[in-house]
Amino acid sequence: MQERNVVHVVGTGTIGEPLIGILSAMRREFGIDEVSFHKATPRITDRPKLMALQQKGATLAATPETYDEFRAMGLNPQYTHLEAIERSKVVIDCTPVGNKNRKDIYEQFDDGSRVFMAQGSESGFGKPFARGINDSALIRGEDRFIQVVSCNTHNIAVLLKTIAGVNGGTGLLENARFLCIRRASDISQSGSFIPAPEVGQHSDPDFGTHHAADAVRLFNTLGHNLDLFSSAMKLNTQYMHSIHFTIRLTKALDREDVLRRLRDERRVSVTDKVSSAQIFSFGRDHGIFGRILNQTVVSVPTVAVRGNEVVGFCFTPQDGNSLLSSLCVALWHMHEHTWDERMRTLRPFCFPEI
Repeated sequence: MQERNVVHVVGTGTIGEPLIGILSAMRREFGIDEVSFHKATPRITDRPKLMALQQKGATLAATPETYDEFRAMGLNPQYTHLEAIERSKVVIDCTPVGNKNRKDIYEQFDDGSRVFMAQGSESGFGKPFARGINDSALIRGEDRFIQVVSCNTHNIAVLLKTIAGVNGGTGLLENARFLCIRRASDISQSGSFIPAPEVGQHSDPDFGTHHAADAVRLFNTLGHNLDLFSSAMKLNTQYMHSIHFTIRLTKALDREDVLRRLRDERRVSVTDKVSSAQIFSFGRDHGIFGRILNQTVVSVPTVAVRGNEVVGFCFTPQDGNSLLSSLCVALWHMHEHTWDERMRTLRPFCFPEI
């Protein structure tokens, strides 16, 4: 069993980099003794980022074969990747190969003292999780591999919880349909941009895309089996994902009741804005490491109620909601009795209005 609270982050990309930064900056509040991170490939263009993470107090780990290249760049790895995992209580995989890493690496360290997380679409890695949705489904001592669902799946889940009341039961939900309008790439990425809108395939005959499928699996952990379907397309933008939702209820609500439900949910932000650029700008100026930690930002002017159907647009706060869930699981594992209190230090970055 590990005595010290050490968190090891694998990968320094769009989720890994801010996660390492938040963990390092809030070590005292989170009760963390050390933050380490693994960088697989030494690139000179990554040196400023890696030096900045080290200046924040994080410790670099690498494979022995790359030590000399990192040292030539002025960086000094303190541990091998395997040593860093051995020393850790929490391992957060922020790479697109979480399932492969589980099979090849993590399972050999599964002695019951650690929790391993993977991000996004790594379905099958472990129990699906989203903060504020299925916290009660986590079982201490049993759940050692956890899939933090994608940022759009977080968004879908909190809409269902808030508008349809899906929580302790299926609430008022009859069915729901979602169009996930995705950004082409993150602003930190120079590749993967597309010249024109690009539609996605319905690869899942029951749920459409992985977003609805993951949301169904997420609510399965609470004993619910929901009728959900999602579609996806990419736009040639680097700002934010947005979602068009149609939620059909078992009874009619009026628009004011829907808006009241949205405003009363702490993890939902509402806005009178209709531009993702303005939401993104707010997060850059007022968020933590440029992120707001709400699960969704609902554009109030777009919300319409047609009998028992609620229709509208909302924005997905980049990876902020996934970051929040990753931090939640880490604190839940390290601090059995104080984890929820420690999470409150992040409340200033969940905004009721943007």
